[in-house]
Amino acid sequence: MISFSSIDIVIILTFFSSILFIGFYTGRKTGSEANDYLLSGRKVGLFLFVLTTVSTWYGGILGVGEFTYRYGVVSWITQGLPYYIFAFLFAIFFAKKIHSASLFTIPDKLTEVYGKKVGLLSAVIVFVLVSPAPYLLMTAGLLSLLFDISIFPALIIALILSIAYLIKGGFRANIYADALQFFVMFAGFILIVIFSVDSFGDVSFLSQNLPKDHLTLTGNTSITFIIVWFLIALWTFADPGFHQRCYAAKSGNVAVKGIIISIFFWALFDFLTTTTGLFSKAVIPNLDNPILAFPLLAEKVLPSGVKGIFYAALFATILSTLNSFLFLSGTTIGRDFIYRGVVPLSGTKPDMSKPGDESKLKNYTIIGLIISGILAIVLALLIPSVIEIWYTIGSLLIPAIILPVISAYYPKIRIENNLVLIEMITAITLSSIWLFIRNEFASVSILNEVEPMLVGMVVAFLIHLISLAIIKLKI
Repeated sequence: MISFSSIDIVIILTFFSSILFIGFYTGRKTGSEANDYLLSGRKVGLFLFVLTTVSTWYGGILGVGEFTYRYGVVSWITQGLPYYIFAFLFAIFFAKKIHSASLFTIPDKLTEVYGKKVGLLSAVIVFVLVSPAPYLLMTAGLLSLLFDISIFPALIIALILSIAYLIKGGFRANIYADALQFFVMFAGFILIVIFSVDSFGDVSFLSQNLPKDHLTLTGNTSITFIIVWFLIALWTFADPGFHQRCYAAKSGNVAVKGIIISIFFWALFDFLTTTTGLFSKAVIPNLDNPILAFPLLAEKVLPSGVKGIFYAALFATILSTLNSFLFLSGTTIGRDFIYRGVVPLSGTKPDMSKPGDESKLKNYTIIGLIISGILAIVLALLIPSVIEIWYTIGSLLIPAIILPVISAYYPKIRIENNLVLIEMITAITLSSIWLFIRNEFASVSILNEVEPMLVGMVVAFLIHLISLAIIKLKI
């Protein structure tokens, strides 16, 4: 049973009020032009770039707690290490190229290079991948726990907390709200690690009270399982948040340095969250619902007041991703669907070369935010597990978009437009088919261990390589 003192409630409400105040206050100067509303004028400096990039990365904090509780240190191997590697490669090989492109979204680039059909399909993929539904559900779950309300009103409150200032202030409001949440999330997890060590002991306590597998690098999981999580981390190259922040950076150097600096903060935060998850397993070994690993550990080790700070940290970690994904999702609807005339609001399609039509992007994005919020509430009611949805959606969709995005910035590995479309559709189709028929091969261990994402990635690479070979033969 989780209980809260009045001081805990005051601290959490103060945090919510601060987020709303900062969001509205900093967004008050946001103009209606696309560059200003969608990318804060493309003038984001190094300090804010790092704060928003780091804080946005950890929206699934309860899922991280569940993962660490179930599997142990392998959580860092699957949820941390591969992302550091690919983020570093992204910074070195893509950040400056993306910044110099001066676009708004990933579908913008794919439309420019591969045509409207590929751009539209990529917009659909991006829209699904940046769905804010899981993060809305986690925020609502904590609100329900905190205030003893049912899930539906909690979802409404969670949406208001994350969308209200975005409608007014756009990306500028987003990044300043993220900046506050950066400091809150680190403060909360530093405190719970300190109190856990003080209450129970250090590494020796963990080694004596954890299952042996929890302190091994594989955590009794299969190599295939770990490989798939590494492959899912390839998503870094096509992460709309990374691209958005590179477009918004003051310079290409800010984008490069910002991502590299962010890696160090991610490593620190991963250390804090992994340690907290290990203490949860050691202190409360038989949880029926491991997604509550972090809140239940806080109940055991944190005094009043400090517990309020920790819950504010949980909310900060989730909300910083929720608001960013809402804005990305709203931008995808507004920019890549409505603005391009896929869902025209009038008899004439907007002309991207006209400044007046360019300013309409703000209105389209606001419509997109509202649509995205409504869809997120509906989907949140249907999501059974955060980890399950990450794993499934990532496995099916990421293989389709990785190579098109990479090749869009490196002309030597580009292929023909129609072949890119075939590559994307085939990767999604075959990985989805394998997802449903894999159990038919349960008796064949080698086949049963082949994950859908492996099928999608292999198919995508083969089609891309064959297409490159065809191009060379034509030359």
